[in-house]
Amino acid sequence: MDLRRENQRKRQALRPSQHRLSEASVSLPPRLIHMQQLPWKACYTQTLKSENKSANTQKSYLSGLRALIETPLPSELILSEADYEALSVMELAERMEPLNGRLDLWTHSLSELRATTYNARLAAARHLMKWLGHRWPEHLIRARAGKRLPRTLNRREMTMVLEAAATSEDPVASMIVTLMLDTGLRVSEVCDLNLNDIDIEDGSARVFGGKGDKDRLVLFTRRTLERIQAWVPIRESRIRSDDLPFLLNSAGRRIQPRGIQRLMDTLSVEAGLPKGKLTPHVLRHNFATGLLERGADLVTIQRLLGHATIATTRVYLEISDQTLREVYHRAQATRETLEAVAEERNEVVEMTETTPSTSSLGIE
Repeated sequence: MDLRRENQRKRQALRPSQHRLSEASVSLPPRLIHMQQLPWKACYTQTLKSENKSANTQKSYLSGLRALIETPLPSELILSEADYEALSVMELAERMEPLNGRLDLWTHSLSELRATTYNARLAAARHLMKWLGHRWPEHLIRARAGKRLPRTLNRREMTMVLEAAATSEDPVASMIVTLMLDTGLRVSEVCDLNLNDIDIEDGSARVFGGKGDKDRLVLFTRRTLERIQAWVPIRESRIRSDDLPFLLNSAGRRIQPRGIQRLMDTLSVEAGLPKGKLTPHVLRHNFATGLLERGADLVTIQRLLGHATIATTRVYLEISDQTLREVYHRAQATRETLEAVAEERNEVVEMTETTPSTSSLGIE
């Protein structure tokens, strides 16, 4: 009986979920054996691309991982720029051995970051370790992030922003604010929009290669179409060499996310808002909550925003007390209307049932 129990414990210890980290020499997974002597950065970037990670995600992963890879152990010299770029896949796997303490030193250095930023860095590190065939240490866990409501502008603030954009010295300001507020486009999607992506007759535009490399359709309001028609002649006067971008800056080049953020800062001052309250993502929040207030369902909002899952949309659309009241009162008014119609129909039915009718034989 004791021997049977001992064998049972050994079999249980071999379960994948209970494998312990080993101090044995590092070995690469079979998929990396053929590239073990190649530069790690190019190989890893290619993996991110093959997984359809967006350009922003690739940039975020690589920039966040640099501090981890460069973190020196007490017995090591600081890694130079040339050495960092020249690391092979095998050398990186040996350097990132999970029991040598490098991960712990690195996570300790992130302790002052916000929980969301810390978790994003951890996600990048976990992805790299999995790619190298390492097991992630169980004691390194995600930080607990509090639930934060989306920031939005109220109607008065939104009116002031629209007025500031309409009177701005830069004619692209009104086009950008209206486009983002009426379509929910991400700032990167606004910058990547080309003229041939827009169908004015259909009142829509195609977004190619959005977040997660997903394409989708966005729809224009009448106000957006009016801004587009007013912007096209100004755009023609700004074209220098590249005639593809829909939005051009004063130098005739494709507008960049940083340029839009600077524009938002300027409009915020002109509208009398606190610094940092107006951002491209705030306009996206306003678009989403506006749809919710007007009775749009979550699936439709999910498709318009380009979210991969409905869970993301549900978290994104945490609504304010004022919005909650508006939705509640609208639902109550609809219920009362339906009840009134139902009561009226019942009265008609009752009158029909109690009123005598005639036949060929006379009154029934």
